[in-house]
Amino acid sequence: MTRLPKRAEWTDEEDRLGFFGPDSVTWRVHADPSFSVGGLRALLLQALHPVAMDGVAKFSGALREEPWPRLIRTAAYVDTITFGTRTEAVRAAAQVRGIHRRLGGTEETTGRTYRVDDLDLLLWVHCCEVDSLLTAARRGGLELSDDDADRYVAEQVTAAELIGVERAEVPASVDDLAAYFERMRPELGATTAARDAYRLVVLPPMPTWVRYLTPAQPAWGGLAALSVALLPAWARRMYSLPGLSLTDAAATGAVRAFRQATLRLPRAARRSPIVWAGIDRVAA
Repeated sequence: MTRLPKRAEWTDEEDRLGFFGPDSVTWRVHADPSFSVGGLRALLLQALHPVAMDGVAKFSGALREEPWPRLIRTAAYVDTITFGTRTEAVRAAAQVRGIHRRLGGTEETTGRTYRVDDLDLLLWVHCCEVDSLLTAARRGGLELSDDDADRYVAEQVTAAELIGVERAEVPASVDDLAAYFERMRPELGATTAARDAYRLVVLPPMPTWVRYLTPAQPAWGGLAALSVALLPAWARRMYSLPGLSLTDAAATGAVRAFRQATLRLPRAARRSPIVWAGIDRVAA
């Protein structure tokens, strides 16, 4: 596992700009409203790895009752790695590494004994996130050339290193990423835990008054439907669950409409305070 960098390895200016900075494609993709759609797509894709999903099911006991805190923590981690200072990013990565180091188990369908920080599991989670955020951004209408897309995947190697994956093992281009998923497909499947996760994403628990007296349920349902529709066809076939299926053209149009609507919202509603704090820090 790669070591975390130390504060003495960068200047104050490098610390202020973070590991990516405002000129990166990463900032463009992660600040875009499509981030929320891509984030949910990543969770659904990650769940198809039986061992990775077993870790989530075993060690997120409260997930079924209260999924929101976990979703918020995951988004906050990605935001901090992207828009925080280098010091803040390393601190966040160290905290996650510390949690992972203590957890492990045996997955029933494969019989594999694992630790949550096994490098192949970390790599799977990383690749699902990168592929999903990039897919949602491009299909949502963010202007990204093929070179921009390759640059984004290459930039994200740094994020994989922070969580512990060796640089040489991480896909560094769109073609490399596609080849990785092609290699992984024989190992994937919709286990009971994966199907439970799917249902949780599509119809999460909400207090009765929230479900029926606010627009939260239809709003979330629309977001979840977009995330499912953007999954690769092979992933949707693995889940083989009814509903929430759009043609590729319809899905692209729906994501573009969602992105355009979100861009009209007040700044605070579009992305988290961590994102805006990073943008304001660099602008200052």
